[in-house]
Amino acid sequence: MSTMLQLLQRAMGEMGLAVPTNVSGSTNSDLVQSLALINSVGYELTRVHQWQALTKENRFTTVFYKYTGDTTNGSTSVINLSATTGLTSDSTFMISGNGINQDTYLTTISGTTATLSQAATATATGISLTFAKTKYGLPSDYDRQVNRTHFDKSKHWEMLGPVSSQQWQWLKSAYISTGPRIRYRLLGNYFQICPLLGSNEYLGFEYVGNLWVTSSTSTTGPDKTSFTSDTDICIFPDILMVLGTKLKYFSIKGFDTTDIRRDYEEQLSLAKTHDAGAAGISFSPRMS
Repeated sequence: MSTMLQLLQRAMGEMGLAVPTNVSGSTNSDLVQSLALINSVGYELTRVHQWQALTKENRFTTVFYKYTGDTTNGSTSVINLSATTGLTSDSTFMISGNGINQDTYLTTISGTTATLSQAATATATGISLTFAKTKYGLPSDYDRQVNRTHFDKSKHWEMLGPVSSQQWQWLKSAYISTGPRIRYRLLGNYFQICPLLGSNEYLGFEYVGNLWVTSSTSTTGPDKTSFTSDTDICIFPDILMVLGTKLKYFSIKGFDTTDIRRDYEEQLSLAKTHDAGAAGISFSPRMS
């Protein structure tokens, strides 16, 4: 696996250009452009295929708290909460309880008072309230999800989704029975679930990350989204990066790209095929 410097040395040498001794930090216009082009190749490659090196699992346990508090009809404040441990003022917790409207969120928490997104419909003292987190942040390197990998591992059921905008609002706002299955949707850079859960459930799904470059100091694999150092390496085959860089260079300069585009697309097809293998397909399958 070649470094960024070695890749550009090879690409520029094959194009009859001056072979650099260093690229990172150079002010030479050709080298600045070549670095931008090879990074552009990497950016595009991360999106054209579900590369096994970029595919990861995200797993987490749902969070909920049960506290008591006092509500007033027509007021968005819940006062005299028995506790506020774990509650946050980021509108990621949904609240349920007598006199609390459906689809009500905790907006702020101050002392023993919580402010809700909707006013209570009853006046009561010491009622039981469930504060359940329904919005979970995505991994820092998240790029896109892998469909049909979302499971409630506690109940051993596949989660249902991603639901549409219309389904989502119906689920959260209409008079329906929720049932045992979790629905999900990606919205506002959160992984959101419905209904709120009054128990700890272990959930998980696969996603494709955006870290395709590995620095010389990394001990855990890809840790960067761009080449920035001469010693950086990447997850993609050398020949694909070299051909991709040459293709972009030829295209920008207005040269004929017919032959090099054919070579690049051939190598891209091979890289996809060889990346993670494929399941066998039987013409006479048996029941599992």
